[in-house]
Amino acid sequence: MENQGIGDWVHRRRVKSADATALIDGERRLSYAGFARRIDALAGALTERGIGRGDRVAYLGPNAPEFLETFFAVTSLGAVFVPLNTRLAAGEIAYAVEDSGSRLVVVAPELTALVPAAVDTVVVGPGYEGLVASADPTHADHPVSLDDPALILYTSGTTGRPKGAILTHGNLTWNAINAIVDYDVTSREVALMVSPLFHVASLGMGALPTLLKGGTLVLQARFEPGAVLAAIEEHGITSLSGVPTTFQMLAEHPAWATTDLSTIDKLTCGGSAVPARVTEAYEERGLAFSSGYGMTETSPGTTSLSARHSRSHATTSGLPHFFTSVRVVDREGADVPPGHLGEILIAGPNVTPGYWGLPEASEHALRGGWFHSGDLGRLDDDGFLTIADRAKDMFISGAENVYPAEVEQLIMELPNVESVAVIGVPDDKWGEVGLAVVIPVPDSTVSHEEIAAHLDGRIARYKIPKSTVIVSELPRTASGKVRKNLLRDRYAPAATAD
Repeated sequence: MENQGIGDWVHRRRVKSADATALIDGERRLSYAGFARRIDALAGALTERGIGRGDRVAYLGPNAPEFLETFFAVTSLGAVFVPLNTRLAAGEIAYAVEDSGSRLVVVAPELTALVPAAVDTVVVGPGYEGLVASADPTHADHPVSLDDPALILYTSGTTGRPKGAILTHGNLTWNAINAIVDYDVTSREVALMVSPLFHVASLGMGALPTLLKGGTLVLQARFEPGAVLAAIEEHGITSLSGVPTTFQMLAEHPAWATTDLSTIDKLTCGGSAVPARVTEAYEERGLAFSSGYGMTETSPGTTSLSARHSRSHATTSGLPHFFTSVRVVDREGADVPPGHLGEILIAGPNVTPGYWGLPEASEHALRGGWFHSGDLGRLDDDGFLTIADRAKDMFISGAENVYPAEVEQLIMELPNVESVAVIGVPDDKWGEVGLAVVIPVPDSTVSHEEIAAHLDGRIARYKIPKSTVIVSELPRTASGKVRKNLLRDRYAPAATAD
């Protein structure tokens, strides 16, 4: 059986685009032909080390060619790639390695201390290069189907212990096709990858669609606004993805006003809504954002909001991707009318078959043939989806449901608020009340009284936070989502003590 998986994408592209540039990493450039040779050599070396179909191989390191080489080599063998979040602590990494049963970890030299001592490792550098140089670069065709697992991606852990979401070759392929169709990815794409590739949005919505089309990836190991702006000019970047903070920091950099941004035609923002002042800063430069909604379990695309709808449907997350379906249902699982709140359900070839080693959790999440997101939202008459909140982030104050995202959106209207998270904390009278955790804009202040006055009359009084805490940063996942469980752990006990 011929390899139908994503592991053969670069091999096939070698014939179609041999001399085209696949990767740029600082002074390093790899053509598709050179990229494919290194992947095939690494796949041969992994085979010699006993890695085969179904085995798990983890990767721990920043954005680099070695990440993608390992990904394609592993998946070409029918083995399973496990990208690890470099921001995790050693114990969290050990959990992911052990839970996935990874036999080998490819690791950046500065992160080797985080890998469990009992696991076999290949360190990026001389050891890794020795493997690639010594192995036979002849391409071997392994039987891989679209239904075979390609990735185990550990969820961001906003609640409880992370679960390993399985993404198949088909999941990733169809997600890439959705991205190509809805974001108009072309072979002329030059995509700057500053968001970590271990995050499904960067890999699934940026790297894989670009490589499938034969475009170029420019890799940066970490986000530094000045370096991003310089790369845009140097390489003629056409597409850039990030979270709102990414784009805000670029717009606030001294080089922003003088950087030539004329090559950019795609700006994709995820993680949370883009503040109006950030949108306006980019519109002044002739740029508009596309955005969307998704999650690890959907590879990750679920909906997309095109740039042309970014103003007319600014409060929504857009329409379902071309080959993805979305429903909004009540507690009994029945579809609710347009404009009514309910849980978001997702189906399509990009949706996970389940969680690694967790059959009961998988069956529960996929009951009825639809993935139950745990998110609350509304569909309008035209099919645009608006996210209300995570069901688990909702709290009940005086028997009334409060959805923090609604409150946060209004607080973000204040010009001196850079970021905010609203959580429910215990209250003797009302059961729970809102607490606003706020980051002010640099060199400005914001008070609880100012926030309360801004909200008064805009929303029901029970939704208005009863207190405000000023902080310098919010705990976030790699995708930019606020880890509200950590905020609740910190501030809810204090509220109880009071």
